[in-house]
Amino acid sequence: MTREEVAATLDEKDSLQERVDDLQRKIDWFNRQLFGEKSERQLHPDLSRQLSLGEGKIATASADHPDPAPQTPVAPHKRRKARSAMDVLTEGLRFDETVPMTIIELVDADMQAIPKDELVRIDEKRTYRLAQRPAAYEVVCYSRPVFKHRKTGEFFCAPAPASVLERSCADVSLLAGLLVDKLLYHLPLYRQHQRMGDNGVVVGRSSLTNWTQRAIDLLEPIHEAQLTSILDGRTLTMDETPIKAGRKGNGAGKGKMKRGYFWPVYGDQDEVSFLFAPTRARSVIEQTLDGFTGVLLTDGYGPYDQYASKTNDITHAGCWAHTRRKFIEAESAEPRLCKMALDHIGVMYKQEALILERGYTGKEKIAARAEHCRPLVEDFFEWLDQMVNEQLLLPSNPFLGAAAYARSRRKQLTVFLDYPDLPVDTNHIEREIRPIALGRKNWMFCWTELGAKQLGIAQGLLRTCRLHGIDPYTWLVDVLQRVAEHPASRVDELTPRLWKGCFGSNPLQSDVRLRQENVEGRGRPQGSVV
Repeated sequence: MTREEVAATLDEKDSLQERVDDLQRKIDWFNRQLFGEKSERQLHPDLSRQLSLGEGKIATASADHPDPAPQTPVAPHKRRKARSAMDVLTEGLRFDETVPMTIIELVDADMQAIPKDELVRIDEKRTYRLAQRPAAYEVVCYSRPVFKHRKTGEFFCAPAPASVLERSCADVSLLAGLLVDKLLYHLPLYRQHQRMGDNGVVVGRSSLTNWTQRAIDLLEPIHEAQLTSILDGRTLTMDETPIKAGRKGNGAGKGKMKRGYFWPVYGDQDEVSFLFAPTRARSVIEQTLDGFTGVLLTDGYGPYDQYASKTNDITHAGCWAHTRRKFIEAESAEPRLCKMALDHIGVMYKQEALILERGYTGKEKIAARAEHCRPLVEDFFEWLDQMVNEQLLLPSNPFLGAAAYARSRRKQLTVFLDYPDLPVDTNHIEREIRPIALGRKNWMFCWTELGAKQLGIAQGLLRTCRLHGIDPYTWLVDVLQRVAEHPASRVDELTPRLWKGCFGSNPLQSDVRLRQENVEGRGRPQGSVV
């Protein structure tokens, strides 16, 4: 072989080896997804020691930027912890006043032969057991006696109570239960239908679907009011997640489920709405954010930045969690450099957590971030520039890919430093998306795109209830009865955030619940989730 052929063979060998390494990294990644730990949490028992192993400015990041307002440790006082209303009563059992309790009195058999006047009750011992009843369905029968006046012959009969859904036998309590079980506990309607059959109730499955759709239709004005509230805010977080909805009518894959997307938008007052669209195109962003002015926080999906760059009224902020994730994915190929990057991001997160812990807001928070977070961010990007410019790694090295991702978004990743109400990542909206992913494993798809739209309406409102500490079932029972009579100009009062202050202390209840309270002789504290 000639010298040129040997050189060409060696180049080809290096190229093939690089390809093998790249494929091996992908195989390792898929193995981690299938069998490995999914958590991105990293343990850093001593961040300052770990960072001292680095080079340049990044090595002294922890020393140069200590925790804000360090406090002198004081030996803790030994005090007896106050007993709360939810304290443990029996081994591991806690419950509050909303849980029905049946009291069964047990009497010692040895005292049966003793006359009652010789015994005096001096105390009581209680043992608690947590019990469960089968899924309880109850038929409410409104008995309306008909009377006839003896002299005039006039008839008297009370009118039938109004129903939430016209020409329907579904009580408001059932409608609320159907939605809560499906959306919060991921129980598809067909399983709820089976459970009804097991309890002796015969109802068509199509009736359950019809009742659910009509109930969500009543919630749509509330959803629109909440979406308006979100878009009127100063900061907004947006994301997207896939869902199968509707069937393909013709062409390749005819009859298969189509792929659509939920677009959740999260406002600065802890409200979230899920919008459905059949596409992931930029046009959805443009349509959704039409009229919005403020800061838009998103992941690295390109159309967000494309839209924000053409809109003067929107400042685009990036997500540090997605940036961090890129270095986690590259860690197996370049552990030393990726660990240095992750440690540095970890220090920044630690500073941010301390700032939040101290309750800083407004200008105070901006000043704290400027003092403790901004230098860390600047040092991090300077270090990345240095690592890239030294050209010590092959272009295909995953670390360079992660570095390129971060460097190309430097402007977006520093926006949080100037806006006190802006989070550093999109983790809060990803937590609200998670129930959709769990639900997909149970109800799997929506038969129609309209069904997906309705699913998003209800999901957003119920998740917002959770965010504000409201029992979703209590909220549904109230607003489903109230929405038809409530003034349209004040429909925003029925959004979970405002409902809590307007009606949360005394919500409307179902007749079943009112009867139960009359029987038990006590009411249920309203408003909060246990």
